[in-house]
Amino acid sequence: MPVEPLSHKEIEERLAELPGWSLDGDRLTRAYRLDSHFAAAAMVVHVAQVQEELNHHSDLTLGYNTVTLAVSTHSAGGAVTEKDLELARRVEDLAGSHGAH
Repeated sequence: MPVEPLSHKEIEERLAELPGWSLDGDRLTRAYRLDSHFAAAAMVVHVAQVQEELNHHSDLTLGYNTVTLAVSTHSAGGAVTEKDLELARRVEDLAGSHGAH
C-alpha cells in the first residue's frame, strides 16, 4: 500500500509536537547532543533498532557526542509522510532515555 506525502501544513502542525525537529527541504531533521561519544554511539544503536522495527530508515550520522538524523520516504518520491513522523516520535522518546538534548 503506497504511503501518501503530507502537505506542508500537515507537517508543520505535526512538528509542533516534536520539539527540535524541523523541515529541511523535503526531509525531517534533528540533531542531538549527548554527554559523551559512548552515549552517542549507544543512541545510534538504539535508533537503528527502532528503524528496523519500523522498516523505515533515516540518514543517521554519529559525531563525537552528537547524533543527527534526516528522514524522508523514498517510496513517496522523497517526500515527508506519516512514516517519517512516526520514526521521529519514536526517536524523540528514545532520546530522552539517553539524556540527549
